Amino acid sequence: MLPYTKFGRVKRNHILSQRGKNFLQAPWAGGIVLIVCVGIAMLLANLPATSEIYHHLLHMKLGLYIDGELFPKEMNLEKIINDGLMVVFFFSVGLEIRREISHGQLSTPKKAILPVVAALGGMIVPAVIYAAFNAGTEVSNGWGIPTATDIAFAIGIMSLLGDRVPLSLKVFLTAAAVADDLGAIFVIALFYGETPNMMLLGIAVAIMVGIYFMRRMGEFRMIAYIIPACVVWILFYYSGVHATISGVAMAMLIPTTPRYSRSYFLHKADIIEKGFSGANEIKDENEAEESRMYYLRRMTQISNGSQSMSHRMEHLLMPYVNFIIMPIFALANAGVHITSVEYFNIFEYTPEIGSIGMGIFFGLILGKPIGISLFSFIAIKLGIAEKPSGATWKMLIAVACLGGIGFTMSIFVDNLAFDKLTQQEFIDMGKIAILMASTTAAIAGSLLIIHEAKRTKRDRSLE
Repeated sequence: MLPYTKFGRVKRNHILSQRGKNFLQAPWAGGIVLIVCVGIAMLLANLPATSEIYHHLLHMKLGLYIDGELFPKEMNLEKIINDGLMVVFFFSVGLEIRREISHGQLSTPKKAILPVVAALGGMIVPAVIYAAFNAGTEVSNGWGIPTATDIAFAIGIMSLLGDRVPLSLKVFLTAAAVADDLGAIFVIALFYGETPNMMLLGIAVAIMVGIYFMRRMGEFRMIAYIIPACVVWILFYYSGVHATISGVAMAMLIPTTPRYSRSYFLHKADIIEKGFSGANEIKDENEAEESRMYYLRRMTQISNGSQSMSHRMEHLLMPYVNFIIMPIFALANAGVHITSVEYFNIFEYTPEIGSIGMGIFFGLILGKPIGISLFSFIAIKLGIAEKPSGATWKMLIAVACLGGIGFTMSIFVDNLAFDKLTQQEFIDMGKIAILMASTTAAIAGSLLIIHEAKRTKRDRSLE
């Protein structure tokens, strides 16, 4: 039975539309969509009817042929996703980092020290664990794979756990994951790119310097930043530095101050409100409606101008990144073709090859919580940071376990760490290990948080 309002029965499509909006706005929704896409990708890659088509589509050449040469070079569907669409993802990550540095949890040394130190520990310890299994072997270059945390999944799980996680720890892990993303970006830029073409890279840097001065001169038109960003992406792509880094670099140049001040907004809003009210006194209804529309458009312009371009871009991109780009990335990269059950034997070790599975698995499920907790403990005991308010050490360790959810960034680094032509098997084994470790970390972290929340509640009731 559909509910009633004073206007009558609520339309079914309106209810479904509202439920859809509520789902898209839920912090855990992106994680659910990603999990579904991982399942679909695994099916497409392994079902006899779809496997060949799936892999053929990913390697299909796409681009413009200019004088017989493909532009951009070597471009196929998989590269369009990983080097093209993922630039938008990295751009949104860059905007988030910029926001946190400008006026968030990384804006002052006192606020930033604990999550930054925790993120550093959460990168160093997993890398050391991976190296312990694989130093001197064919897969030693994959040390960067377990150093990353998937912020979307971590935040989504904390949201599902509700008030069991203290707010201070939610803020702590979010800020640590943002700092972790920044660290992962440096790792990709420094260790997983080709030898750069310095001339092309120099041109890209010169353009970015020009954009910096353009911003300082007060340019607030979005198109003035989007067009140079596309040019910078092409230069990065051809220079040998991974093209996605251009997204982060450009995000750092987007203005974080609004065009209009708060006082200007209030002044103009008051004038617009009076004008809008005055339109009701116009006798000609067509003229009155035209006047109202004018003032509404002016309010939209003033409202947009009173938000920073960085803020507007971040919120504009968020649904596209979470529900289009990331699912497409999962569909293209999580489809591991399983030719043998040995793929799931991630604990196999040989002196020549090492064990990419154990390096990633233990790097994520042990290295992440140990690194985050240990470095946080040291920073707090040395007095350079403060423990999150209302949090116990056991709860901090439980929350740190969620840092072991690697997924997006780990899969991205996995694709870069090994040669696709000669080491595809290592890439696939790495993806299996990432999926298994991320699932284990999510379940273990959630169970530990629920257990610690119940224990804390029981102890308080006995006091």
